[in-house]
Amino acid sequence: MSHWIGTTSPTDAGMSDFKECLKHLRDGHADEALLHARRALGIAPKNPFYLSYTGLLAATAERRFADAESLCQEALGMKVNHAQLYLNLADVYQQAGRHSEAIQTLEKGLISAGRDFRIRRALERMGLRRAPVMTFLHRSHPVNRALGKWRHRLNGPHKAA
Repeated sequence: MSHWIGTTSPTDAGMSDFKECLKHLRDGHADEALLHARRALGIAPKNPFYLSYTGLLAATAERRFADAESLCQEALGMKVNHAQLYLNLADVYQQAGRHSEAIQTLEKGLISAGRDFRIRRALERMGLRRAPVMTFLHRSHPVNRALGKWRHRLNGPHKAA
């Protein structure tokens, strides 16, 4: 069994770069974030989060949408139940002008990752939620939720205009 004396383990090094990536992304420095994402991905090439963020940043910083989509799809294939991976792929589609695919991705995310508030908020920002069935009740009212589920089963998902 080897010990990492005086150095960081490869996992720690990847995580350090990934944290730097997220910091630069949050600060609006996509180019710098992409460098750290690629470095983290080089250390841990099968980490779905490193794949997904590298894809997102390839779209944001370099407008490389096909590569970005491929990386994000690969990440989703590895971990289908995490909302952030759907959000990243949907963001890539949005940046590429593929709005209906962004919506479909988010709708799949609602099913696979559960009713995550970030996915619902992303769909709301796109302005694509249907009005509540009973408009005089709040959309979270149990009656509206039950009727909305029935409407969804009968009519299918809301389609983008």
